[in-house]
Amino acid sequence: MHVSGGGYEALVSLVLLSGLLIYPLAAVTTSRHYKSWPLHRYGFWIAGVLTAGLALVGPLATYAHANFVGHMIGHLLLGMLAPLLLALAAPMTLMLRTLRVGTARHVTRLLKSRVLQFITHPATAAVLNIGGLYVLYLTNVYSLMHESALLYALIHLHVFLAGYVFTISLIYVDLTPHRYSYVYRATILVLALAGHKILAKLIYANPPNGVPRGEAEAGALWMYYGGDVVDVILIIILCYQWYKATAPRHLALRDNG
Repeated sequence: MHVSGGGYEALVSLVLLSGLLIYPLAAVTTSRHYKSWPLHRYGFWIAGVLTAGLALVGPLATYAHANFVGHMIGHLLLGMLAPLLLALAAPMTLMLRTLRVGTARHVTRLLKSRVLQFITHPATAAVLNIGGLYVLYLTNVYSLMHESALLYALIHLHVFLAGYVFTISLIYVDLTPHRYSYVYRATILVLALAGHKILAKLIYANPPNGVPRGEAEAGALWMYYGGDVVDVILIIILCYQWYKATAPRHLALRDNG
């Protein structure tokens, strides 16, 4: 069953186009009343939406239906790179700037709720993100998703959302009501990276149902080494934030000595 029909692509394209238009409009509008929205955040948002678009519609998305390598490249774009770029655009902060005060307060209370605290906890986010991939590739889910348009859409939505929640649980660029220590987040990141690499090796050794061995091996290599690129960026950002948070204290102690 071919799940990327005209209706699906039209809907996804509409969502992507709306994202490209609404974010800059909100940023420009709110800049009239608040501090100007940083230009680099526009760039991160546009790059993030376009990156997600590459994985969902167009030649790469079509290739991904027929070839596991294309699917894995799309996974890296949709589940890792696009979430990172969009997180760096700080969309929640912009949304709160856009909403009326009363509505913004309701949203803030929701963000501080126990449910969202649980979902955005680094450990939970890592399980949802990496654990979801284990279910996808080590069970029949991968083959089943190519037979159901609804399952196909839900899995791609999960891959993106899980990747985004995982990203914002580790690096605090946007509004973050529930914060955890750098040591704890760094530990979770290392464990998640290990889990991601182990899965790539498992895919290489035991291809998912219906995937030819050659495609599985090539796709696993993309997952193993391609994921390193985004992982290194995450590590750099986390370490830089850690350094900024601790350096002033170190400098103060040195000056007092």
